[in-house]
Amino acid sequence: MTKISPIDFKPELVAMMKSVLEQASAHIDTASGKPATPATKAKMASRILATAAEGITDAGTLHSVAIEEGLCPAD
Repeated sequence: MTKISPIDFKPELVAMMKSVLEQASAHIDTASGKPATPATKAKMASRILATAAEGITDAGTLHSVAIEEGLCPAD
């Protein structure tokens, strides 16, 4: 897998990552019964960015890692 510098993310990838974050946040809202906090959304976004930078840009995989991060208890 080829790593991608965030500076080289194409607009289409950025738009897809934003959509993935919104969908994953909605999933967390439903699973927890309350809206995801800004801190949780930031953790999820960071995980999406880090995963994409590793070269993993599949929407389903990004969605899964975001949800995983969102469901983790706060440190």
